[in-house]
Parts: sequence; C-alpha cells; structure tokens
Amino acid sequence: MLLEVHPQNPNPRNLKTIIECLKDGGVIIYPTDTVYGMGCDIFQHKAIERICRIKNIDPKKAHFSFICYDLSHLSDYAKSVDTPIFRILKKALPGPYTFILNASREVPKLLKTKRDTVGIRVPDNNICRTIVKELGNPVMSTSLPVDEYVEEYTDPEIIHDKFGKLVDIVIDGGPGGTRFSTVIDCTTGEPELIREGVGDYDAVL
Repeated sequence: MLLEVHPQNPNPRNLKTIIECLKDGGVIIYPTDTVYGMGCDIFQHKAIERICRIKNIDPKKAHFSFICYDLSHLSDYAKSVDTPIFRILKKALPGPYTFILNASREVPKLLKTKRDTVGIRVPDNNICRTIVKELGNPVMSTSLPVDEYVEEYTDPEIIHDKFGKLVDIVIDGGPGGTRFSTVIDCTTGEPELIREGVGDYDAVL
C-alpha cells in the first residue's frame, strides 16, 4: 500500500492506519531527514526477523538503529550520558545524526549489539517523529535492501514499485535524500566519528 502523508500536517486517518499496522507487527518504509528507511515497532520480534529476512542479514550481527521522538524519549533507551555528551545530543537533535549509546534495559535483546549498545536517531522529519509519538515507543530503522541509494530511491512511488510487495505500507512523504546520517559513537564518553554523512560532525562538538 502506498500511503500519502503530508510532511507538515499528517492526515490523522492515514496515521491511524500506519500505527495499527505497526502494532500488528507490520513493516513500513518511511521518510526521514536523510534517506527513506525501513522499519517496524521495536517490540515486534517477528517484524524485526522479517526485516532481517528481507535484507538477508543475521539478526545477531545486524546494526539497527531506532527512531525516538525527542531527547527525553531517547533517555528511556540509553543509559545516562555525561553532560558533555548530552550537550552534543541537544545541539544535534533533531537532525541527520545517529548516536551510538550504551543501551538501557528497555532495549529489546534482538536490537542490542554484542557491546550492549544501541544506535539512536531523532530525525528532523515530522512524519516519522509523529509516528513514533503516536505509537508510544521507537520505530526500528534500517536502510532499504539496496547496495546504494541512487536518485530513483528518493521517489516514494519508485520505492513502492520496487519494494511494495515486501512491506505492508510505503509512506509517500515527498522526495527523500540519497545520503545517510552521520554516525557518532558516544559510548566511551569521547565522541568518535564512525561515518560521515549529511550531518556536520564538527558543528555539533
């Protein structure tokens, strides 16, 4: 199903359809402030396993991040962070960054890495943040099952043509990007750049 959602004023009826789908263990493709991502409710194990099958990856080796609504939401899923790191988070979010933090007990086992860390995003995108807010918990986030994001994967209709049969809903929230978020590891107390993406690393330090 291709479902159009207005970026500024998401239609309540379409939002309800998306939330019900996620609560029923559905998989969706949705816009962020970088590329279109694929995800599900973080507490729906079968949906996480389904995404791993779609992407042909081992759940134990996967590096999934998830989308929170805001900083206070983020603190439910990450162990408390030092003041300097918190300042960086406050400066960067919402924005095109993924922060690797030490996972709290709230994070489902399937989504923790061996190091007991978790990647967390608060995108500057009203659609995915509204979905998370309405759902009441984060949405898992991973890239589409492609080797690289090219121009055609910025178009939700093309995304739907290619991947619509693999997922339950493709959300049309307008054109997406082709570059990923910037990944910063904050687990040691000293921020470390893991991947340069859309977000400017130096600007948030």
